Amino acid sequence: MLNTNNVVPGRAIRSRTAFALIAATLLVGGSITEASAKSRHHRHHSSHSHQAKSNWLDANASIRSSGSFSGKASFYGNESGSKTASGQRFNQNAMTAAHRSLPFGTKVRVTYRGQSVVVTINDRGPFIKGRVLDLSTGAARAVGLTGAGVGHVTAEVM
Repeated sequence: MLNTNNVVPGRAIRSRTAFALIAATLLVGGSITEASAKSRHHRHHSSHSHQAKSNWLDANASIRSSGSFSGKASFYGNESGSKTASGQRFNQNAMTAAHRSLPFGTKVRVTYRGQSVVVTINDRGPFIKGRVLDLSTGAARAVGLTGAGVGHVTAEVM
C-alpha cells in the first residue's frame, strides 16, 4: 500500500492525503453513479408506463362515454394459485378478468358472439398490444372464447 521506507518528510502526508482524496472520490462517485442509474431507471419506467398507456389506446379499443368499450380479449389460466395484482389468489375457474386501468372489484359485463358473462376485475393486463381484457379460463369458457383463444368482445362497466 504505502511504502514507508525512504520517506521524505511531508511526502507521506501528501501520499495519504492523495489516497484519501482518491478514496473519497470513488465513494462519492459511486453514489453519484447509483443516483444517476436510479434516475435513468425512473425515466425508463415512466416512459414505459406512458408506452403501456399508448399501447392500450392503440389496442383497437373504443371507450364510449357510457362506460363501455370493445376490443380483443384473450384468456389465461396457467397461473392458478398465484397472487393477482389485487392480492387475491388467482382461480382460473372464477369469473374474473384483468384490465390495465379499471379499479379492482369493478364488475364488467363481457359479451362475445351473443354470449355474456359478468366478471370482476382483480388483475392487471393484458400486456399484449391490441388486447383490452384477459379473461380467466372460466369466464372465457362461459362466453365460448376458449376455442378461438382471442376474440373481439364488447364490455360494459356495471
